[in-house]
Amino acid sequence: MAAGQAKMNAPSTIRLDTSGLSCPLPLLGAKKLLDDLPNGQHLVLISDCPGTGDDLRDWAAATGHEVIAVEPINGRRVAYTIRRRQSAEPSRGSVVLDLRGVACPGPIVEARRLLRAMQPGEVLVLISNCPSAPADVASWTADGAARLLDRFEPSPGEFEFYLSAVGAQAQ
Repeated sequence: MAAGQAKMNAPSTIRLDTSGLSCPLPLLGAKKLLDDLPNGQHLVLISDCPGTGDDLRDWAAATGHEVIAVEPINGRRVAYTIRRRQSAEPSRGSVVLDLRGVACPGPIVEARRLLRAMQPGEVLVLISNCPSAPADVASWTADGAARLLDRFEPSPGEFEFYLSAVGAQAQ
């Protein structure tokens, strides 16, 4: 009985299996779940998308979460154990959503979904090389659905948009 009580008092680990889903969906799922977990809680994200590891490490570094373990599972699948940040204050980091090669309106659809789940003060950096992305972002932000903080064109035809949710003010 004491063992059962100890087990019930230990923090549980949440598992999210995103096998079969391509990036950035595993990261979006992890973010959504981690936002609802208490500080220090663990999430095990299972993914077979080859880009998940890099995306997850960059995102964790920007938001204060920590990737504490990476374990291969049966070939292509990988289990990433992520510890939710310990801070009581929301992170003011950036989340990078690199959608080069994704046709419009895909970048706006994914940016809108991710931005809805972000904390106040966080910035979404949307990277796109879709030719209509500048017009799409301008239209999307003009109607008040998001706030365009800045825009760069680091190379011809490649765009970086710095976005925040409406009402999310950087402090």
